[in-house]
Formats: sequence, structure tokens, C-alpha cells
Amino acid sequence: QVQLVESGGGLVQPGGSLRLSCVASGSIFSITALGWYRLAPGKQREMVAAISSGGSTNYADSAKGRFTISGDAKNTVALQMNSLKPEDTAVYYCNAAVVGFREYWGQGTQVTVSS
Repeated sequence: QVQLVESGGGLVQPGGSLRLSCVASGSIFSITALGWYRLAPGKQREMVAAISSGGSTNYADSAKGRFTISGDAKNTVALQMNSLKPEDTAVYYCNAAVVGFREYWGQGTQVTVSS
């Protein structure tokens, strides 16, 4: 079992920045990648960014050039979000992929971009 706790969401004006953090606990030795997903009203959940235990990163097209994922991909992961847009408004979830193709999810943190 892996437990994930996110923090750092909130309300920000368009063009502003937020930093999301996620701390993993439990069977962290089994984690192969950590990432961030988001779910906006009326839309499907989408991957925002991910980082593997080997350090490889992957970004959604909508995140490239604005968001940066960092961390050790075993215990902590952060998402620095700059130049935020209203369409970035969503609940952001931390995700852990583990050996055996299982996944774990955090409880989610709300990000609202509005003036």
C-alpha cells in the first residue's frame, strides 16, 4: 500500500503561479513513477506530468513550457505551475505507479484560476 498526501492548491489569478507537493508513504520501494493528473468539471481526467524513478519526465501538451515536475519519484514529487490559465482549473491528484501495474491516488487538491 502507498499513501499519497497532496498540498499546495488554492485560488490564483490568471498568469499566476502555484506549487503542488505530494508526499508518499508506505511501500514506497515499489513506486516506479509519480505523477499529477487533473479532473475538471465536464472533462475526462488527464495526465498533467509524470516523473519516473529513473528521472524521465513526461508532460501533457497543455503543460509543456508552463509546468515543471520535480522530485525523487520515490517519496516526493512537486509540480511548479506558472502562467496559469482559467482552463487549468481542476482538482489535481497525485498518482503513484507501482510494480505490478497498480496505481494509488491522493485525495486531490483544488486549483482555481480566476480573476
